[in-house]
Amino acid sequence: MRNIWTLYHKEMLESLRSYKLIWVPVVFIILGIMQPLTTYYMPEILKASGNVPPGMLEGYEMPGSAVVMAQALGQYGTIGMLILVLGVMNSLAGERSSGTIEMLLAKPVTPTAIVSAKWAAQLTVLVMALGLGAAGAAYYTEQLMGPLSWSNLAAAAGLYGLWLLCAVSLTLLFSAWLRGPAAAFLGLLAAAAMSLAHSLLPSLLDWTPAALTAISAEMMTEGDGMAWGPIFSAVILIVICVASASLFIHRKQLPE
Repeated sequence: MRNIWTLYHKEMLESLRSYKLIWVPVVFIILGIMQPLTTYYMPEILKASGNVPPGMLEGYEMPGSAVVMAQALGQYGTIGMLILVLGVMNSLAGERSSGTIEMLLAKPVTPTAIVSAKWAAQLTVLVMALGLGAAGAAYYTEQLMGPLSWSNLAAAAGLYGLWLLCAVSLTLLFSAWLRGPAAAFLGLLAAAAMSLAHSLLPSLLDWTPAALTAISAEMMTEGDGMAWGPIFSAVILIVICVASASLFIHRKQLPE
């Protein structure tokens, strides 16, 4: 446990030096506040464009605060996930190419400790970014649209964060035996494949981690809809990714 804490402290220090602890939360905050601002000022934006048919804006109905907040969380499923995956793609691949992992393994440090520390560091960045982004989006949503249920918001953000953590864990796994760009591509591809499969067969695959996005939106808008199947499957997927990455590091299956 002491080795994991030492390696975790090292990872967080590197994240601070590379400004990851700053620019990733900033991007999430911008993504979060854009949704309520864009929704609220959409009539003015359409008027300024000058290409709006007469009478179109008269039927424009401002969505509720819960709906806008659910849409704000949904922004993190595309650009937000991309930012997180790009931030983790070289987590293991970069240290493999530089020989840092071999130096660590020469010491009384296990591959599990190395992977666990890196995963915990990425989790910390994710929690900070998503927490600040959701808080910023909630602030502007309440100011412009109306009050929110903060308990529903916390549950919805937690569910969405678990889905993002699945993508991060998958990228960390691929980073253990591939180069950074390939790891990022496969991580995004795996997440996209799960989302596509769930959208095509929602009733059959409602237990998969990809269902977390829909559950998160339902929790935000309706205050219920909690399903434990996707949560359990997401946790199992994350454990498999961390264990498999540790196994790859242990066997030193490194590309030339």
